[in-house]
Amino acid sequence: MPWMRAALPEPATTYKGPLYRALNPIWARDPLSGEGAKRHGGRCNAKGRATLYTAMSVLGAVAEANQIGRPFEPVTLVCYDADLTGIFDATNPAHLAAQGMGAADFAADDWRLQMLQNGRSTGQERAEALIAAGYTGLILPSFARGVAAGTRNLVLWQWRGLRVIDSEGRLQ
Repeated sequence: MPWMRAALPEPATTYKGPLYRALNPIWARDPLSGEGAKRHGGRCNAKGRATLYTAMSVLGAVAEANQIGRPFEPVTLVCYDADLTGIFDATNPAHLAAQGMGAADFAADDWRLQMLQNGRSTGQERAEALIAAGYTGLILPSFARGVAAGTRNLVLWQWRGLRVIDSEGRLQ
C-alpha cells in the first residue's frame, strides 16, 4: 500500500544524533555533496558513487581527515543533525556474518592498492552489496591511526534525514 513505509533491510538499524566531518575546505560551501568521494573513491565507495564519510565524534572526524601520513592539512569541521534509517552496523559480528562478510573486509590497509590493481577494493565490493540490499549507510570502527578504541564512523550512500548545523549561514 502506498501509505506504508518500505521495510528496512535486515538487520538494519537507525541513527539519531550528531555526526561530524572534517572536510577539505574546497567542499565547505557544499558539505552535503559527497563529490570528493565520488571523484576519488574511498574505503566504502567505488569511484562514481557520491558518499559522505562522517564520524560519531569530533576527534574521530579530525583523525579521519588526514590518514595518509603527511602533515595535517586544513579542514572545515562540520556538524550534522542526523535522523537516519536503513543503516548496517558492521561493528556487530553477527550482522556481518548474516551478510557473508567479516570485519577484515572493510579494515584492509591496502584498499587503495586493491582499487588500483582490481578497479575496486574488497570493502568497495562489500559496500556495493549492502547498497544493492537496500542499506543507506554503514557504521564502522575508525581505522585511522591513533584513535581511541570504540571510535565509530558512519558512511552514508544516501543521506535523507541529514541536516547541516549552520544557523549563522557560515558555509554560504
